[in-house]
Amino acid sequence: MKRLVQPEFLDTLPPDDPAALRSRQDLRRVNGWMGNPRILARALLAHQPGRSPGGLLEIGAGDGDFFRRVAQRLPVPPAGATVTLLDRQPCISAATVAALARRGWRADIVAADVFDAPARPEPAAILANLFLHHFEDDRLAALLLKISRTTRLFIAVEPHRFSRPEWCGHLLRLIGCSAVTRHDAAVSIRAGFLGGELSTLWPDPARWELTEHRAGGFSHLFVARRIL
Repeated sequence: MKRLVQPEFLDTLPPDDPAALRSRQDLRRVNGWMGNPRILARALLAHQPGRSPGGLLEIGAGDGDFFRRVAQRLPVPPAGATVTLLDRQPCISAATVAALARRGWRADIVAADVFDAPARPEPAAILANLFLHHFEDDRLAALLLKISRTTRLFIAVEPHRFSRPEWCGHLLRLIGCSAVTRHDAAVSIRAGFLGGELSTLWPDPARWELTEHRAGGFSHLFVARRIL
């Protein structure tokens, strides 16, 4: 069952398109259903025990709601902590920025392609949720190389790939997800990951501790931590 990367409807819609707005609302429920905020927060705390890191970068941040949910599961960060929310078309509301501020995070919103984003001070960690699966392996390897040169800790939660992804669409129909979301869910699963596929693409693995496994029923967790 090889990876198959195909276009997702949401990626082709303008941010203010009604179908896009509906699908982003669906994705909030889907993330909760998959447990992705909990999975990522636990992985981050496992590598930053007892505290929140002082600076984070989320790539493919979308509307920022995912990190808002992660932040709810983290200790209050040090004063002045910043999370950079990077996306080609960020659509982060003032309410989300305010919610992050109440948790002690200043949101720095950056509209840029992840490959073209300017260099920034090394973040304590780079995070990604349901983002890496959009890229074919050669492009993904280039992205992982750039990430490895930017941070000492990278955590990604991605779809777990399995056969008959249309079955997931039937489940999403039961929780009221739109046709766009159901289509994109099947596409995401076909492009998801199994086993150590991301570890295989990670550069210079001898200098890194790599962890990769299925997490929950539908997610795939990848953690890269520099050790040398």
